[in-house]
Amino acid sequence: MITMMMVKPLLFLLLCSLLHPIAATNDNHLVPERREVYDNGRIIDITHKYTPETPSGGDSENGVGQFLRLRDSMKNGSLYNGSELRNLFVHAGTHVDAPGHMFDHYFDAGFDIDTLDLGVLNGPALLVDVPRDKNITAEVMQSLNIPKGVRRVLFRTLNTDRKLMFKKEFDTSFVGFMKDGAKWLVDNTDIKLVGVDYLSAAAYDHLVPTHLVFHEGREVILVEGLKLDDVQPGIYSVHCLPLRLVGAEGSPIRCILIK
Repeated sequence: MITMMMVKPLLFLLLCSLLHPIAATNDNHLVPERREVYDNGRIIDITHKYTPETPSGGDSENGVGQFLRLRDSMKNGSLYNGSELRNLFVHAGTHVDAPGHMFDHYFDAGFDIDTLDLGVLNGPALLVDVPRDKNITAEVMQSLNIPKGVRRVLFRTLNTDRKLMFKKEFDTSFVGFMKDGAKWLVDNTDIKLVGVDYLSAAAYDHLVPTHLVFHEGREVILVEGLKLDDVQPGIYSVHCLPLRLVGAEGSPIRCILIK
């Protein structure tokens, strides 16, 4: 039987542990493990890490810069460590687009990140390798022979080979969809989630026209900046969860594949 006389010392010990972390936290030998693969290879993280060097859209040459700061620090007397995000472009790193990204009337109507269909962002997905010598045109789309009924496709391109997402400068020579490739996908497939391996699904020279094709019907969701290194082509279960940023036309997103 637990009495009040026993509870008070326990509460005191709990409070002390919160205010004074265990000695092991001061151990200089503690090194956290950072992984992309979990559960004996069954789970693969296909999200790029966010650092000041992470590339950002908008032709930025300097990456996202210093977007994270420790607002409250235990070293400065605070009871806790508390960080805050500032000036982080929502189309930087691995992210997702909402229809309002390229259509102002959709933006005004409220078709933001919080309205995206999680049923599309999560489910069976096909990872395919795109021919390395060209952008994704209608001809390329036809050559991939993606079966009807496939709703989510991740396109790995020359961008992955060139490791463009590991360079802080925005590189306009990236591979992406041309307008005719986007239109062929919309008109001839059941694909509703398009995942790509650089900051834009659209090739730089077709940046606006291609995005308009994808976003016009509000059915295709673009997930951009995926980390597809060392992942075998094939069928996976993809799980992508954006932040619920009401009013935002883009959001950082965490994406994983499960075999």
